[in-house]
Amino acid sequence: MMNARYFQSAGDKVQCVLCPHRCVIADGGTGFCAARYNSGGVLIAGNYGRVTSLALDPIEKKPLYKFHPGSGILSIGSYGCNMRCTFCQNHHISQSVAESEFIPPEELARLSSVTPDNIGVAFTYNEPLISIEYILDAAPLIHHKGQLVVLVSNGQINEEPLADLVTHVDAWNIDLKAFTPEFYRKHGGELTATICTIEAAARVSHVEVTTLVIPGENDSDDEVAALTEWLGGISPDIPYHLSRFFPRHRMTGKQPTPKQTLYRLSGIAKRRLNHVYMGNV
Repeated sequence: MMNARYFQSAGDKVQCVLCPHRCVIADGGTGFCAARYNSGGVLIAGNYGRVTSLALDPIEKKPLYKFHPGSGILSIGSYGCNMRCTFCQNHHISQSVAESEFIPPEELARLSSVTPDNIGVAFTYNEPLISIEYILDAAPLIHHKGQLVVLVSNGQINEEPLADLVTHVDAWNIDLKAFTPEFYRKHGGELTATICTIEAAARVSHVEVTTLVIPGENDSDDEVAALTEWLGGISPDIPYHLSRFFPRHRMTGKQPTPKQTLYRLSGIAKRRLNHVYMGNV
């Protein structure tokens, strides 16, 4: 059992301050993410080192196209998430406490260093930010082995823990799910948190950004133009991935994104960004 960081005690309740939800949790209760719980007035990182998925993936699958292309990366997932996307592709681990096994940080670093054709560890599959304690413990050990640390994340984290984390991460792919606060509220997040994470990460790390284009939800020309105008203001060289939606989880009533939509939005994105990619076309 590992004590969490980033919480405040108030009698037998605790307030988690890791992400924008700032959950107030009664003794015995669990936060919105399903991974952090209150035990006797102490916040516990319940998914610390708990691994549900482990695989050697191509780095391009993250997707990271401009970070050591052609390499493999040991990809690790736990359980839980601090958003509730109705279109989640990994809902079986992100929206529940899934079966897992414990891998200590030292063993993860060792596995990374002895896996052939591997450049490091990608924390992915579910939301890695809710495993921040594990990442903060594992990342220095991974770096000591000469390996790299990658996060595939929704960017939902508060300023203080983000400041502690960014210097430990070599590359991010951050899901910018839409560019309206309404979309984020609908799916349990805050747009401003993801924006701040992209800005902070881009100052010290390699960053690529992905938007899953959902018909009728975030596929307007104006929205993508505004998003890429903002992203280009950070750097026009940030790679941007437009990914094709397929029916998943609780969003099975929609058709897959028309390929023509991705071609159209890609053209808009290229007005401001130098590296625009389309996924699953």
